[in-house]
Amino acid sequence: MRYEDEVKGKGKQVKGAVKEKLGKVTGDRDLEDRGTADRAAGRVQEGFGKTKRKIGEAVEDLGGRIAS
Repeated sequence: MRYEDEVKGKGKQVKGAVKEKLGKVTGDRDLEDRGTADRAAGRVQEGFGKTKRKIGEAVEDLGGRIAS
């Protein structure tokens, strides 16, 4: 799937935000820290997915130009 890493990265960010907020509300510093880490990992995964997609699109475009 073309957008798989981007979607999974967004999902991790949402999950991390929920953990982070829940940790703050309950005073669970460990849960809050895990949420922060999940959000960061999600941003990295989403960025990787965007980069991978853009490279793929550039390669497809170049292939189309060569074939023409």
